[in-house]
Amino acid sequence: MSIHSEFVINNFKLQCGVVLPRLILAYKTYGQLNQNRDNAVVLPTFYTGSHQRNEGYFGKGRAVDPARHFIISINLIGNGISTSPSNTDSPFGGAHFPVVTLYDNVRAQHALLTRHLGVQGIALVTGWSMAGCQSYQWAAQYPDLVRAIVPYCASAKTSVHNWVFLEGVKAALKADGRFDEGNYRSPPEEGLKAFGRIYAGWAYSQTFYREGLYRVLGFDSAEALLLDWEQDHLNWDANNLLAKLDTWQRGDISDNNLYNKNLEKALGSIRAKTIIISCSDDLYFRPEDNELEVIHIRGGRHECFSSPWGHCVASGQNDPGFHEFLDQCIREVMD
Repeated sequence: MSIHSEFVINNFKLQCGVVLPRLILAYKTYGQLNQNRDNAVVLPTFYTGSHQRNEGYFGKGRAVDPARHFIISINLIGNGISTSPSNTDSPFGGAHFPVVTLYDNVRAQHALLTRHLGVQGIALVTGWSMAGCQSYQWAAQYPDLVRAIVPYCASAKTSVHNWVFLEGVKAALKADGRFDEGNYRSPPEEGLKAFGRIYAGWAYSQTFYREGLYRVLGFDSAEALLLDWEQDHLNWDANNLLAKLDTWQRGDISDNNLYNKNLEKALGSIRAKTIIISCSDDLYFRPEDNELEVIHIRGGRHECFSSPWGHCVASGQNDPGFHEFLDQCIREVMD
């Protein structure tokens, strides 16, 4: 496992009012902070992501390059590496883990950058899926600090349809009798497998399945792909999955005292140079939603990348053309 660092915040008060005695943010840095302390690139993690998996989005010669940038890859609260249901002591462990929002995550990340790492300016916040949602959050929550954002396959506010999709996978997991309202003594394996099987139907597009693109991934049938998703989700703690899912469902950059649920005001507050990237076939972060967002962001632009890979267009090297397009957009906002 890639070695990471930990930043501890004592008595961290969440938006829900709960005070966590000890919040741990796990993170890893790459490159060096420049003399002006303003070349930071923040890479939050996505739903089942980690700082290791973010390493596929930067590198030598790429738009985000540790030779030029100070890259901070930060694990989402609830992902099993930062503070999570699976690693938190009583009374907040397991099924009793409190509600955590993206606002909470970004406030903790801000403390890491400014109080611990000495960052005075953020050149870019970017990321896929929930990481992209945090890009919006950063730009609205700290508009004077962030110079550019490139969220991809993400949104500023979780749509109702996206929320409904997540209700489906959540219900499948909770239906396992072994789940016991989160108080399981052994993993609810049938629920975890159902979660993964349903999720796979949303992660890729109809065209992906019709054209048999699962063969590109090494599977000879759609069923083989589903079995792989089942096995992958057996590696996850159920309460961790649900904690992050709840954070995702509550995603709304305006749901705080800064904007009082006025989404247009929150979007209008963004001063960062912004390019939003959607995927034509993403089944839950729809291009139409991004179009409605970008009209409120001064100077913002929406680019829709056409691909049958759907939401998973940005995962690994599924669609190398996407990574080329992503780098092109990042270079533009950072120019």
